[in-house]
Amino acid sequence: MPKIEKIHLYDKILSPLLTEKSTNLSGENKIVFKVRKSANKKNLKINIINKQNRTKFTRGRKVKVSGFKKAIITLKKGQSIDLTTGI
Repeated sequence: MPKIEKIHLYDKILSPLLTEKSTNLSGENKIVFKVRKSANKKNLKINIINKQNRTKFTRGRKVKVSGFKKAIITLKKGQSIDLTTGI
């Protein structure tokens, strides 16, 4: 019989993403978090977006910006998540 590993959601969430776009989504009861690369829809039950690595020019040099995954959680009416308490 295979061993079933319990995955706690707090192990997958790294930090909240506080951008202008994520602030606008909060009006639609959606919260955006930065999650680990190993996170997937099966163990989080939310929308996952994979941001790819990219390069940009800074002061005339190419700089590599690493990619990350972000999760968009849609809350039901009346639910809330307090981002000020920490994880």
